[in-house]
Amino acid sequence: MTVPPILPAESGTRVKICGVTSPDDARRCVEAGASAIGVNLVPSSPRRVDASTARAIAEAVGELAVVVAVVRDLSVRDMLELRERIACGCLQLHGDEPPGSLTPLLPHAYKAIAVETLEDVGTADLYGGEYILVDTKTTGGSGGSGRVFDWRLVKDLARARKVVLAGGLTPENVAEAIGVVRPHTVDVASGVERRGRPGIKDMGRVRAFVAAARGA
Repeated sequence: MTVPPILPAESGTRVKICGVTSPDDARRCVEAGASAIGVNLVPSSPRRVDASTARAIAEAVGELAVVVAVVRDLSVRDMLELRERIACGCLQLHGDEPPGSLTPLLPHAYKAIAVETLEDVGTADLYGGEYILVDTKTTGGSGGSGRVFDWRLVKDLARARKVVLAGGLTPENVAEAIGVVRPHTVDVASGVERRGRPGIKDMGRVRAFVAAARGA
């Protein structure tokens, strides 16, 4: 399988819309300006899709954006097989995977780390690759909490790595977040959804998020 770069190299901050659950929503998000689409395969997530749906989303997007499959605590073999089965651009490891689990997947994968303190940020040094995702630390650890963390904690990390900034971003606060962190990519899930409907995107909010990110 030939896979594209993790995220396209257009100028400015890239936008990843995560927790997409249908091919139609994926296409609309790309039309709105998303650089990447996230599909969540973590069983505990309210935005979970199965591998067949994830592949349908990848096929709907084609080469217009990168499809990122969010996984949690799978074996390297299972992750490689899943990436092939879905035909996605890369994997986002969003569990307690050790650094050795990421290495065989590079360069088409990156690790997500949960951030509450500077000590948490330091764990990024343990993982290889150009990219690193930072998210709000939660009890469940699967992301999509809608809560922000102190963005100042990852300013230095964003100078050293291609940081994908997640955690409670919305059309209302993404410009401020970009101003503080200067991330490579901003990642949103619940912040662009219809109220009370996880995984169902509100295209008005998607467009507003992209516009705010591009204008920051």
